[in-house]
Amino acid sequence: MSVNDELSELPIVDLASPVDVVARNMGAACVDHGFFYVVHHGVDEALVQRLDGLARRFFALPEASKRECAMALGGRAWRGWFPLGGELTSNRPDWKEGLYLGTELPDDHPRVASGTPLHGRNILPDEAILPGFRAAIAAYMDAVGALGKRVLEGLAASLGLEASYFDARYTADPLLLFRLFLYPSRPVPQGLDASHGVGEHTDYGLLTLLRQDDVGGLEVRTDRGWIQARPVPGSFICNIGDMLDRATGGRYRSTPHRVRLNTSGRDRLSMPLFIDPDFDSRVVPIRSPKEDDRDRRWDGASVHLFEGTYGDYVMRKVGKVFPDLGRAVL
Repeated sequence: MSVNDELSELPIVDLASPVDVVARNMGAACVDHGFFYVVHHGVDEALVQRLDGLARRFFALPEASKRECAMALGGRAWRGWFPLGGELTSNRPDWKEGLYLGTELPDDHPRVASGTPLHGRNILPDEAILPGFRAAIAAYMDAVGALGKRVLEGLAASLGLEASYFDARYTADPLLLFRLFLYPSRPVPQGLDASHGVGEHTDYGLLTLLRQDDVGGLEVRTDRGWIQARPVPGSFICNIGDMLDRATGGRYRSTPHRVRLNTSGRDRLSMPLFIDPDFDSRVVPIRSPKEDDRDRRWDGASVHLFEGTYGDYVMRKVGKVFPDLGRAVL
């Protein structure tokens, strides 16, 4: 299915608007697209640009230096760097490299000490190599995580729920997962079966907030075809994940998306923050699903038939992304 540039753009939600307007616009965006931009969000642009610059410096390090932060060293915390082609989507390599991050937790934190997956320390270069990188990551996650809670409040209001609905049930202590991805502007080497920067997929949790640079490349699948999520300066792109799809009984659908190969002549940087439910929580539908939707989903698996905790769900997914690492540490 090709990209249709003539289709209407994704909607923009102005967070400076009255609360009822914000809720109404978010609800319409989730029903129609599952994606929307937010503007006037209050995240300091200087912080965004500082992290952008530091991330590009990280990816420009010699590969030997980046391998000192390899994901294999992160163990069950599932943190660290992976090289170009090192991540799979639907069993095919993506043409990107990345750095997996999350909330910093000390070794004596109960969940780290018990070996709970996806919890632990970030693996980063020494401060002398990349000064301020760790601090910028922490500050960015705090700022964008707070924005995510605001967006979830708006989504709750759009569903006729108390603003605190999601926070009280799932995100008082969320599983925050953060990624830095670099999509190189150079051809895929022969022998690597990579057709996209990232193949078609949906996100696992409640909400994703993405800051992309001005290169572009994100594409969203709609009932009318693929459309581009063109860069909007200063905005964040929000999209709902599988657990919000589950909670709303499919009213707000987690929409498949992908990233095309980068042929712009400039490397593309994207910074998605995933706001996921607490690892041990069970996502309970607000309303019953109208139908078994597996035949409409990119992976043929209905989120509405899933039983168990969010941790059960996400761990079934992550092992498919890095199968060798999954077998080794999980």
